[in-house]
Amino acid sequence: MNPVLPVGKLPHALLEKIIRSAPTSGPRVLLGPGVGLDCAVLEFGETCLVLKTEPITFASDEIGWYAVQIAANDIATTGARPSWAMFTVLLPEGKTTEESVMALSGQLTDACRAAGITLVGGHTEITHGLDRLIIVTTMLGEILREKLVTPDKAQSGDFLILTKGVPIEATALLAREFPSVLQDHLTAEEIKTAQNYLFEPGISVLKDAQIAVQTGGVTAMHDPTEGGVATALWEMAQACQLTFRVDPRQIFIPPLSVRICEIFGLDPLGTIASGALLLTVKPDSKGAVLSALNAAGIAAAEIGVVAEGAAEVLVSRKGEIHPFPRFDRDEIGRVYQQFEPG
Repeated sequence: MNPVLPVGKLPHALLEKIIRSAPTSGPRVLLGPGVGLDCAVLEFGETCLVLKTEPITFASDEIGWYAVQIAANDIATTGARPSWAMFTVLLPEGKTTEESVMALSGQLTDACRAAGITLVGGHTEITHGLDRLIIVTTMLGEILREKLVTPDKAQSGDFLILTKGVPIEATALLAREFPSVLQDHLTAEEIKTAQNYLFEPGISVLKDAQIAVQTGGVTAMHDPTEGGVATALWEMAQACQLTFRVDPRQIFIPPLSVRICEIFGLDPLGTIASGALLLTVKPDSKGAVLSALNAAGIAAAEIGVVAEGAAEVLVSRKGEIHPFPRFDRDEIGRVYQQFEPG
């Protein structure tokens, strides 16, 4: 029997199998595809071109804002600034109007202008068989090779830092897509606050990454998306082939996020978490990076340390060492199978 795969990212083992069979090397390819690698990097002398493609499939409300921020986050994890974007926009048959297209266009162009990103192309069409809008973003940035940061460069002895907390994106997404489910549990003001998590504390990590890199001592960065911070930690450990020792008590989960995850029966550590930035820093830079982020109004905390060993994430409980939780799919996928948005 050949089981049907669930909603969400492909399992890591299957993804690795695909990558192994693909032509992934070339004279300019500095960084190609791999588990835990946010971007591709092409080398042009002393300059590198950083590339990312990212779909938005869960969100419908403010989807244009999501499409820009989520792809820009991945570019930011390399230390580069997102500069150029292309969008493939697939619009549902029988539901698309000129008014809705212009509203979406406004979201995309406003978000690009706010981030200093130039729209350089794309493709739009009304597509048969879709019941909701899908946007795929291709984002590009540029950086000097000597300043490039990649997820595989963490070193033993580095400290793990997490900004803002988790799961910011899921909090906003659930409140915007399923307000009718929440209205029996939360006040209207609480739902509105959760919806605004999209902007405050926000799902962008561009500022977080820039401040950390400018401060110095950053060895690797990763953007927790599907599968939450737990999956991001495992991906990062695999990318650098080292052990991450994590203290989950130091991972901040806003009380409102805790309540919303409880309502839907989700583990916040495995729920889509854009808005937080994972980074590893050299021991003598930890204090400076934390101070710089906090001074800019960005909450940040040390959550663990990088150590020699197998590519795994470990946690100590009652004097015993256990693997950190792993999630084969993002927790939020179950919500879309159980409830209709609205």
